Amino acid sequence: MKVHVALCGVLAALVAHAHAEERSALDWLGIAAIAGHQTNYSGVFVYQYDDRVETSNLIHVTEPSGEFEKLESLDGPKREIIRHDGQVWSYTHHQMVQMESQQGRSRFPSLLPEQLSALSANYQANLLGVERVAGYNAHVILFQPKDNLRYSHKMWVHTDSGLLLKAAVQGDKNQIAEQYSFTQLQIGGQIDRSWIKLSTAADLHGKGSHHSLEAAKDITPTNSGWVADMVPTGFKKTMEILRTMHGKHAPVTQMVFSDGLSAISIFIEPNDGDEDDVEGLSSRGAVSLYHKVLDKNLITVVGEVPPRTVMQVLESVRYNGK
Repeated sequence: MKVHVALCGVLAALVAHAHAEERSALDWLGIAAIAGHQTNYSGVFVYQYDDRVETSNLIHVTEPSGEFEKLESLDGPKREIIRHDGQVWSYTHHQMVQMESQQGRSRFPSLLPEQLSALSANYQANLLGVERVAGYNAHVILFQPKDNLRYSHKMWVHTDSGLLLKAAVQGDKNQIAEQYSFTQLQIGGQIDRSWIKLSTAADLHGKGSHHSLEAAKDITPTNSGWVADMVPTGFKKTMEILRTMHGKHAPVTQMVFSDGLSAISIFIEPNDGDEDDVEGLSSRGAVSLYHKVLDKNLITVVGEVPPRTVMQVLESVRYNGK
């Protein structure tokens, strides 16, 4: 409870500072980083990438026992995900099944890290004015990379709460690679919390908890001896693990790098010659993926960066010895 009160105090101070100091881009980014976790809201957002559109309902509340979030798909196969702080459950076959927490990729609207100092070294952040999103006024902020190895990012931050209302990744010639945007939104007020009590009592910490995925347990920190010499400046290694993955015959080494806004993962596994272990480059929205066999290993690099970047990273991967 004390942590929640303290963070709320930090958020209030940041909002006050932003108004007092002409609301710079970094001020609003700092507010948005905290508001995504501390604001109570309920709404519908649309995720667009390539020629596809996905619509989801999202409820987020903070309680004395922590941060809760419920995500429900509104089109396609029925899917429901509940998060409580760092734990994640998926509603499958009429029961909650614990999932492995997402590694490396943030989720909307909590896309920003609380520590923003590293971003200024790699991006130029500028305020572009105020626009309306889902009926709310929002400050428009553009992140322009200082090299050609990253995408531009455009964000719309609510002028009152600081909540991120819309986010777009822009590729070459400013075309939209992917975009999240609230279309309906309620901030504060009476938000349904009945699902928190029911889920926590019946599923999350009850009988359903023993159905957790085994893959979530088979993750071990490691120092594999593999290195990548051409990771773009500003990307810092945040994790290196040995993990099991569905469909793989042997554990896979994964290294994760982040510049505070985008992430790059490198996967290294023995080349078993399976038909699905093919070399090549592909992309989905803002995510690029590149496979290549080096010696007796299959290397995969995936990241929220242009295709040329994942290719550059993969070509620099080598074994340096433990």
